[in-house]
Amino acid sequence: MDGLRYDLVIIGGGPGGYATALYGAAAGLSIALVEKDKVGGTCLHRGCIPAKEFLETASVYRAVAGAGEFGVTAEQPTIDFAVSLARKGNVVDQLYRGLTGLLKHRQVSTFPGVGQLLADHLVRVTGPDSSVTELWGTNVVLASGSVPRLLPGFEAGEFVLTSDEVLELDHIPPSVAVIGGGAIGCEFASMLSDLGAQVTLFEVLPDILPGCDREIADVVVRSFKKRGITLRLGVVVHGHEPNGHGTTVLFGDGERVDVDLVVVSVGRRPLSEGLCAEGTGVEIDERGFVAVDPWMRTKAEGVFAVGDVVATPQLAHVGFAEGILVVKQILGEPAVPVNYGTVPWCIYCHPEVAFVGMTEDAARAAGFDVVVQRDPFGGNGRARILGETEGLVKIIAEGTPSGDAGRLLGVHMVGPWVTEQLGQAYLAVNWEATPDEIAQFVQPHPTLSETFGETVLALTGRGLHVG
Repeated sequence: MDGLRYDLVIIGGGPGGYATALYGAAAGLSIALVEKDKVGGTCLHRGCIPAKEFLETASVYRAVAGAGEFGVTAEQPTIDFAVSLARKGNVVDQLYRGLTGLLKHRQVSTFPGVGQLLADHLVRVTGPDSSVTELWGTNVVLASGSVPRLLPGFEAGEFVLTSDEVLELDHIPPSVAVIGGGAIGCEFASMLSDLGAQVTLFEVLPDILPGCDREIADVVVRSFKKRGITLRLGVVVHGHEPNGHGTTVLFGDGERVDVDLVVVSVGRRPLSEGLCAEGTGVEIDERGFVAVDPWMRTKAEGVFAVGDVVATPQLAHVGFAEGILVVKQILGEPAVPVNYGTVPWCIYCHPEVAFVGMTEDAARAAGFDVVVQRDPFGGNGRARILGETEGLVKIIAEGTPSGDAGRLLGVHMVGPWVTEQLGQAYLAVNWEATPDEIAQFVQPHPTLSETFGETVLALTGRGLHVG
């Protein structure tokens, strides 16, 4: 077979692709990694990392604005978003340099350009200068990622931005319409509002944060409303009319709102156009996703796909797990498919949201008798110290014939730093642990994570501070 030969050729250098490369290289496989832009992909350059940097800017702004409550005298803060933009660039650049150095250290061969899978595991790479390189892999992984979805009538332009462009803003516009009430939309709405914009959030569904437990999402709704974010739920946006200095969003039954900027955040679609030539045997469905089985195998022998290009949760850490699963199979090691029903989810709006496993509604719909326990952060000492008492921990357990709480089915949190508290809940749900088992954990005091421990203890019928 013509072309440079490798044990594994990977098309796409985002989280799924680079994780596959690093894990495979650590096991001694020869790896070629093809990336059309920069390794790290959307997550590092236009997604997770820059978005959270801006959310941290909002957090610092809130802290300074509220410093007087702690007896710290500070002037009313102002925001120089150009400085925050520069800091974001520095954070991204440092992580990018670290990743490229790690790939080089593990002797991963990187090829800049657009990769296309041909028949018989041959990959054609068209470089930035239109040069063509051919690679052949004993195995091939498709990890080409995704791009923002667009809405008809809201093409990206002067007054309309997708999640890619909004992360390049060097100022905070006075008023913003955010279209889409999912995780990314809520993060942008929260950040922009905290930094001084008047935000209107549109969602076609009757609730924001679909997939979250409704009680958890309701806490976010109350917080958003209290902070002046206007929620327009259950409405359809029809288009917009630029007016010179901004634009007018048209929605509902003849309703209009004037804003300086529109941020479209309605999810992402797989980037699979041109990914596979005729004759590869790889199947791409009508939505553009590469078809795979639970082991991430495509219809073509020795060709796998991971990350956003497959119809699994579009989370960076899911791409990591899928890449590891693929490499284990290539190595002939025991491999277990990813359980997508129990992957951790984190949403970084204010207040934060984190969860794993079934919601209460989903558990009941699945036929479980459930036992539910809640514990608000208002009773947590560390939350009181921080002045962040908004939120709760909610645990859904399977009811036993005796009416007691059995294995944990889901854990849902909203409140201060819950994205950093999910670890023990994730282990509990994935290990199908019971409250009696988890109640043996000794929780450090005073910590925010005590609230999870208190909630579990209450499920045993012997809670300390929770009935």
